[in-house]
Amino acid sequence: MTNNLKTRIGLWSATVLTGLVGIVNLLSAVTPNLYQRNHWLKQFLPFETRASGHIFAALTGFVLLALATNLLRRKRVAWLLTIGLLVISIISHLVKGWDYEESLLSAFLLVQLILMRHVFTAKSDRPSIARGVRVLIGALLFTLAYGTIGFYLLDGKFSENFNWRDAILQTLAMFFTEDNWGLQPKSQFGDFFANSIYIIAVCTITFAVVMLLQPVFMSNPATPSEQQKAKEIVQQYGHSSLAALTLLSDKSYYFSPSGRSIIAYVPKGRGAIALGDPIGPVEDRKEVIVSFQQFCQRNDWYPAFYQTLPDDIELYKSLGFKVLKIGEEAIIDLKTFTLQGKAGKNFRPSINRLTKLGYEIQFFEPPIPNKLLYQLKPVSDEWLKIAQGSEKRFSLGWFDEDYLRNCKIAVVYNPEGEITAFTNIVPEYQLNEATIDMMRHRQSIENGTMDFLFISILQYFKEQGYDSFNFGLSALAGVGDNPESRRLERGLHYLYEHLNRFYNFQGLHAYKEKFRPRWEGRYLIYPSLAALPDVVVALIRADSGDRLLDYLKPGA
Repeated sequence: MTNNLKTRIGLWSATVLTGLVGIVNLLSAVTPNLYQRNHWLKQFLPFETRASGHIFAALTGFVLLALATNLLRRKRVAWLLTIGLLVISIISHLVKGWDYEESLLSAFLLVQLILMRHVFTAKSDRPSIARGVRVLIGALLFTLAYGTIGFYLLDGKFSENFNWRDAILQTLAMFFTEDNWGLQPKSQFGDFFANSIYIIAVCTITFAVVMLLQPVFMSNPATPSEQQKAKEIVQQYGHSSLAALTLLSDKSYYFSPSGRSIIAYVPKGRGAIALGDPIGPVEDRKEVIVSFQQFCQRNDWYPAFYQTLPDDIELYKSLGFKVLKIGEEAIIDLKTFTLQGKAGKNFRPSINRLTKLGYEIQFFEPPIPNKLLYQLKPVSDEWLKIAQGSEKRFSLGWFDEDYLRNCKIAVVYNPEGEITAFTNIVPEYQLNEATIDMMRHRQSIENGTMDFLFISILQYFKEQGYDSFNFGLSALAGVGDNPESRRLERGLHYLYEHLNRFYNFQGLHAYKEKFRPRWEGRYLIYPSLAALPDVVVALIRADSGDRLLDYLKPGA
């Protein structure tokens, strides 16, 4: 049996056993003790001590249920809390009624978790841990004061009147357990007051536990030195349409143990979404993926790779990842591209007509002057209004002056010398291929303007000696077309067909098809089906810049 399999079995058994101990503790706390044991125990322990055993058994049961699944996530904080709670659980069962059977069950789990201590390495977010501890302490103090004063002052509302000591004990009992410790409200207000303590207890304890178990949140992007190192690696090894986009400011970087490869990723919630494949030498590929998996595991993240090439699909599968086709990129062979004959008949009329009307295109080399950037900004803003959304990020560039200043930009001018459309072109470094990124135009443009722009770009790069031109991803294209496609891909194909009237996937694909490109599959690599929802949410957050409502707008 491999170590990984042993670890998985150990994690699952510890998780199930922790949940079982939690249930046993809750049931044991609310059921009467065995008469003979309880009668014997009375000789040694007063009622208050035995009653506190019930309280802590219930408390540990509730929290252990919350912690169980987090042990499966290998959370270090969950392991520490569980260890502490099991010790309390063992003592509580013995104190409340000499329930050694329940104590032995807790002790068995305690030994197992101690032996597995090296497995629980996933970190939690430190600010969230601090916030959870503060909330728990603050809630305890507030509820203690609120309940104690209330019980002391509300004479006649309950079956007994409380002194200060009894009021404190009653409040603690209600805060930490569902058992009301024999409390009998005699009025509607008394019943309301008692329930309010339960509500405060449940809400605050739940919030505190959630905060303690949050994945690591990274608020700081890459440092300048990391950005410079990433830039050097990308320039040396980059060979895809996404390579230049890995250098944008929203990315964080994971460097391989050798320091020769990088993974550009964005952490959101429990997902760490890498843009494309790792960049670096081929012989370093497996090592950087495996070490990135381990890095994500330590931070309680699910690792995923978005828009990967087909080249390393088998490597990802061998490392336990799942593969989902998400679309195809349109790549035009510039060596065979021509406007002559049948191939160019769909474009010649538009090109000739706009040329006669006085339209022209200019290509600007970096660094782009501020004056041009100032002229492009209104065009971009107008396009965003047409799209009814905000700037996308992650796998696309956005209108950022520092970014655009270092790009080649193609600009279409109308006969009056006004800018009507533009696009920026990004390098692919080791490939003799150019890629478009942002495509922006005015709301009112001459029919055929975009044809004029793209054809001019293709001709320009053909004359520059480029081998190919990448028109970018056609989302969901070719997904689920094969009868042997997995169910998930067929489900995406169904969405492709039925969401088309909102997002016009097919229209965009058909437009690119006019240029007769070669279609190349792109994939989402994710760790498991159970992790897929978290990965998708993280991807949407990364792509939208956390503006989820804008992302969901049709046409955005």
